[in-house]
Amino acid sequence: MSLKDRIQEDMKAAMRSGDKDRLGTIRLIMAAVKQREVDERITLDDTQLLAVLEKMGKQRRESIAQFQAGGRADLVAKETAELAVISAYLPSPLSETELDDLIAYLKSL
Repeated sequence: MSLKDRIQEDMKAAMRSGDKDRLGTIRLIMAAVKQREVDERITLDDTQLLAVLEKMGKQRRESIAQFQAGGRADLVAKETAELAVISAYLPSPLSETELDDLIAYLKSL
């Protein structure tokens, strides 16, 4: 199953369960994907979809920092919840040991 299919299935599940916050964030993701597909007249593959998700995550992190500086706890909570949903579709970062092992392997080549 592609990442786009997974997101669409999660959107259906959020609709069925009545999780409005999660549904809203997934709709934002789908809108960003559709916008890029229409603009570039292509169908995004998983790599391109991950780039869209990473950009959305970066935007949320920047917004959180600015809202914290402005003392807007309500908006910080909203952006944090959206970031959590977006991050669920991104691959998990490497741990310290995995990164060290990878570096050691590459040096041995």
